[in-house]
Amino acid sequence: MKNKYVKRLLSVMAATAMVVSMLSGCGSSGESGDKGESKKEASASDEDIEIWGTNTGYLPVEAGSELYNFYKEKIGVGIVQPYVEWNGGETYLEQLNLRIAAGDMPDIFAPYNGNEAELIESGALLDLTDLLPEKAPHLWESIPEEVWDAVKANDPTGENRIYVIPQVLEYGRNGAMIRQDWLDNLGLEMPTTQEEFVEVLRAFKNDDPNGNGVADEIPTGGREEARWMGQLFGQYGIAMWEGYPQWDIYDGELTYSAVTENMKECLEWMSELYAEGLIDPETLLNDKSAWDGKINSGVVGVWEHLPQECYNYAENIYNGTGEKPEIAVLPAISAPGYEGFYTARQMNGGAFVVTKTDDEEKIDKIMKVLDAYGNKDLWMDFYNGVEGMHHEVVNGEPVRLPDDPSSQQNLVLAPYNSTATLDFQVDLLSIQLTEDREWSVSQAINNVQENQEYVRTFAGDGMPESIYSDYPDIGNRTLYVEYATKIITGEYSIDKFDEFVEKWYASGGEEVTKLAREWYANKTK
Repeated sequence: MKNKYVKRLLSVMAATAMVVSMLSGCGSSGESGDKGESKKEASASDEDIEIWGTNTGYLPVEAGSELYNFYKEKIGVGIVQPYVEWNGGETYLEQLNLRIAAGDMPDIFAPYNGNEAELIESGALLDLTDLLPEKAPHLWESIPEEVWDAVKANDPTGENRIYVIPQVLEYGRNGAMIRQDWLDNLGLEMPTTQEEFVEVLRAFKNDDPNGNGVADEIPTGGREEARWMGQLFGQYGIAMWEGYPQWDIYDGELTYSAVTENMKECLEWMSELYAEGLIDPETLLNDKSAWDGKINSGVVGVWEHLPQECYNYAENIYNGTGEKPEIAVLPAISAPGYEGFYTARQMNGGAFVVTKTDDEEKIDKIMKVLDAYGNKDLWMDFYNGVEGMHHEVVNGEPVRLPDDPSSQQNLVLAPYNSTATLDFQVDLLSIQLTEDREWSVSQAINNVQENQEYVRTFAGDGMPESIYSDYPDIGNRTLYVEYATKIITGEYSIDKFDEFVEKWYASGGEEVTKLAREWYANKTK
C-alpha cells in the first residue's frame, strides 16, 4: 500500500536509493536471501502489521508461522517481520531507505541514526500525541512523564508533538564492580574515599590478590577512546555514558561535561594513576573483546559495566581459573570537592515510529500492538516466546532455550529491553537461580539492586543527536578523544586541556551549546 505522505520524501531520497540499489546489487550477502526477502508483498497482507527492528540473524516472522500465531493469540493482531540484515545498522538503514523511497514504509519500524527527524518534518510519520493516551494506555502509562516531555522537546517541527516511542531505562543500568574476594584475600575494607580507592588499586597491583604467585593483576582500566571508565570519571561528578560525555548542569548552566573543570581535574588524576601503573597500560588500545577477555581471565580488580550481567563475568572467571569470584558493586566515590555518581540514562534513543496512514482500521491495529507492547502483564510471555522454539517447560515453568538464530524466529516485541524496569530485570535473573548457578546469579540480583543507591540521571538526558548535525566531529567527540587519550597517557600535560576547550568552542561548540540550552529550556518550561 503506497503512502501518499512519503511522496514528499522522494526528491530527498532518490539519490540515496540509487546508491543503495547499486550497493545492494554489488555487495549483498547470500544470508539475506536465505532468510527471506525484505519485500512487504512477500510477507504481509493489509490485515497484518509489519514491524521492522533489529535482527542479528534470526528467522523472519511470516504470516501463519508459529510466532505469528503466538502474537495473534496474545494481542489479536497478526505481526510479520521479513528478514532484514542488521549489520551494525548499516544494511538495515539501506534497506529501510529503499522502502522509504518506494513510498511503502513498514507500518512500525525502529528509527536509526536520527532518520526520524526528516521523516517527521516531511509528514511521513503518524502523530501519536493524542492516540497513545486513548488507544494505548498501557504504553502511555509505562513511560515516565518527564520522558514524554523530552520526546516532545525533540519534535523537529517545534510543535512539541509525539512521533517516537522512546527506549527507556527506568533504573540505573551501568555501574562499577570490584572483586570483593580480592579485598577479602588482602584483608581490605571496601573503599569509600578516593584516597582509600587508590590504596586498594596499589594493593591489587602489588600484593597478588588472586594468589597465583604471578604479578598479572590489572587494578582497573577500560577501553579505547577512554570508554567504560565510569569508576573514574564518576568520582568527579562527570555525566558520562559508556565513554560519551553528556550534558549536565555545571556552574548553574547546561554544559558539555567534557569541557568542565570536573573533566580537567579528573584527567589530571587519571594521568597520575596511569603513570603509576594502576590503570591497564593497554586501556586506550583495548577493544571490547580484549577488555572483556582480561576481566574474564580473572586479572582485573575494578571495572565499569552492567552489574546485572556480572554473573557472566563470574562464570567465565570460574570456567577459566577454577575459582569462584565474588563480585560486588563499588560504591560511588567522591573526589575531594565533588559529588560522585554513576550516570543513569533513562532515554536511550527511539524504539519505534509509526508510518502515517488515514486508514482508521490500520491505526486501531497498530495502537493495539503498541498497547500490548506497554502491558507489563504480557512481558514475560513476550520474553519466553514460542514453546519448543524459544523456551521449554521444566517442572511446569517456562525456561528459555539457548539462542539459536538458525532455528528461532526473531522476537519482534521485546519491551523488556526497550522499556526496561528493575523489577522485571530481577524477575529475569531469578528465573536463572538454578542450583548450579545460584552462586553467580545471586550476585547479579544483589548488585543491580544495590547499584540504584549510587546512580543519578543528568539534565541532558534525551537530547537529540540532531544538535550535532552540522558538527559531526563534536558528535563523534573526535577532539575530546584525542586530548583525553594524550593527557591520560602523559603525552600531553594537563595544561593542554585549556587548548582543547578553546578548540572545542571554536569548532562548533558555541553553536552546539546554544542549541543544547535551547532544547533544555523547551524541555523544562
